[in-house]
Amino acid sequence: MDHNKILGVVLAGGKSKRFGEDKSQVKLHGKILIDYILSEIMDQFNEILVVTNNPIRFKDSSKILTTKDFEEGLGPLGGILTAMKWIKDQKKDYEWISTFPSDTPFFTNKELKIFYENIDIKKSKLFFIKNKETRHNIFGLWSLDLLKKLETDLQKGERKVEVWADTVGVETINIEYEKRDPFFNINTKEDLEKAYKIMEND
Repeated sequence: MDHNKILGVVLAGGKSKRFGEDKSQVKLHGKILIDYILSEIMDQFNEILVVTNNPIRFKDSSKILTTKDFEEGLGPLGGILTAMKWIKDQKKDYEWISTFPSDTPFFTNKELKIFYENIDIKKSKLFFIKNKETRHNIFGLWSLDLLKKLETDLQKGERKVEVWADTVGVETINIEYEKRDPFFNINTKEDLEKAYKIMEND
């Protein structure tokens, strides 16, 4: 797989209702949450696009660009379509987007490399990570060939990544882990406390 043809995309456009504030900007052991994922994926891409609807702080790098959702309220699928549209509007030559959430502080470059090493792009236009029977739909590799169908289905009212992915056909890559769950995500203040405890017990 030609990594030069992949745009890294961090989805940070959610309203963080369960958390009560923009969780991408919350600090965990002195580091902004979104910077954990950015630090791990930075070396894999020529550019990383952060989809966010608010002014946010993040790791300083000329590689990192931002854009707002083309239309708010469409959930992660809207953010994914936004990234695809951005590629077309900016006349970039990316053929895939690789998506990440902004709230998973334990995901590492190791998992990302395993994901890519096990992908056969001839098998599908959409790939997700899977672990322990759980499919992690935001850790995905999406072909730009899906743009028109995604746009059409969003206009029809589809909002769930899980459902939409099943309609187009998705391949999953299983990734095992031993200690820290790399897919642990922070949705609530209680989750943030759990993350502190996990770090302290390492």
